[in-house]
Amino acid sequence: MKQIPVNRLQADSMYTKPVYIEEDKLLVPARIAIRKKDIERLIAWGIETVQTEGEITAPGDDREEETAHPPKTGSLKGVQLSTLVSRPDTPENEGTYRLYIGLIDELNDVFNVIAAGNRVNVHIIDGIIDRLIQVIREQRGRMVSYILGREIIGRDFAKIAVNTAILSYLISVEFKIPSQRLLQIVTGALLHDVGMLRLPREVLDKRGGLSEAELRQMQTHPPASYKIVCKELLYAQGVGLVVLQHHEHWDGTGYPQRLAGANIDEGARIVSVADAFEAMVNEKPYRNSMIGYQAMKNLLADNSRCFDPNVLKSFIKTMGIYPIGSFILLNNGAIARITEVRTETPLRPKIGLLVDESGKVYSRNEEKPIDLVTERNLFIVRALDPKDFVKKHE
Repeated sequence: MKQIPVNRLQADSMYTKPVYIEEDKLLVPARIAIRKKDIERLIAWGIETVQTEGEITAPGDDREEETAHPPKTGSLKGVQLSTLVSRPDTPENEGTYRLYIGLIDELNDVFNVIAAGNRVNVHIIDGIIDRLIQVIREQRGRMVSYILGREIIGRDFAKIAVNTAILSYLISVEFKIPSQRLLQIVTGALLHDVGMLRLPREVLDKRGGLSEAELRQMQTHPPASYKIVCKELLYAQGVGLVVLQHHEHWDGTGYPQRLAGANIDEGARIVSVADAFEAMVNEKPYRNSMIGYQAMKNLLADNSRCFDPNVLKSFIKTMGIYPIGSFILLNNGAIARITEVRTETPLRPKIGLLVDESGKVYSRNEEKPIDLVTERNLFIVRALDPKDFVKKHE
């Protein structure tokens, strides 16, 4: 395809073939005029080139173009889009969100006991797991959206553990794991990093790269986690293998045992994918988080290096290319969030409108539902990071 700089596009021009923003994102069909408004939106979105296999057939007139202005959504200031998805403002949401935070708080207390080397009542952990599984079954979409919300301050280990357990449960269900084994996998996911609780904070919180000695120290946490899980908490070997092997890589380059392929415990392979996605979408001291769409693209680019391809396929079928809770920009300039994904039409999920094309902001209880399968004139242009959007428009 030919690349055409956006600053060379002319209003009212047409091409003999469709013009795309990306290979799968249509700007205009063949022989349909590009509107001045289309060009303005491309400029506002920061898109520098479009693609086509066609030739221009009807150049725009020679009048001097007016200065392009961004669509009205570009003038919004301080719109805290993240609060519209992860901070509930309706009674229907509040109970689920309080339970999610409550489970993180409760697990954080358990982790403080483990970090201190004291004895833990495993019935407390089992109770957390039972309630977590129940709420995932009842409120799957909301629980996934909280993972992308990124507004919880502190309690990092507990938050990571709960989020990884949520994702591991969803993969396991898609992977048709038997119920007893599924329970072991979720337990392993919740406890996969407990060995880190006894590492020095200066290593865990260090910004920038680790020294070789610090890296070796970090890589001791899977065996340490296994010891805590099986020797102190007395969980079964099936749980222990999940925590011991979740950093093994499909191609044999992981640690601590450099296992490869099917020699890696199936539950560990599931938690590996869940843990990697959670790590990418949430902030760490040494880097900024990624948006869900970019994290998905990174996983898709793995090429059987780190992850079991079949587990990865199940995860993508479960989450969609644009995960539930992701913010997206539509071709008419509106902003929405993903509310439901479909495996058969991953680029046409159900969405909730947050900001319409005129700039009107919808509150959570006003949010307008749209099904992109039936609204064929609308499509997703790209994913948005709420923090970047706010930063650009403050």
